[in-house]
Amino acid sequence: QVQLVESGGGLVQPGGSLRLSCAASESIFTINIMGWYRRAPGKERELVAVISSSGGTGYADSVKGRFTISRDSAKNTVYLQMNSLKPEDTAVYYCKATVSASVYWGQGTQVTVSS
Repeated sequence: QVQLVESGGGLVQPGGSLRLSCAASESIFTINIMGWYRRAPGKERELVAVISSSGGTGYADSVKGRFTISRDSAKNTVYLQMNSLKPEDTAVYYCKATVSASVYWGQGTQVTVSS
């Protein structure tokens, strides 16, 4: 059982930045893939960015060039640096961990982009 705790959400103006953190209860090297997803009001949850245990990354087209996923293995933490935020980035952001056939989700953190 992997526990995930997200933090770092909040209210930011358009064009601003936020960094989300996802702390895992075990070594991230034992987790095949970690990722960030989001659910905007009235929409389905969608993939934002992923990072594999080998360090490979992937991004949704809507965030490429603005968001960066990274990890700190010493802290068992994955980050999502979000720059040039837009109102359409407003959503609840969730951390997800995939370990073999098991999937774990964090509780989510709200990001609101508004002037």
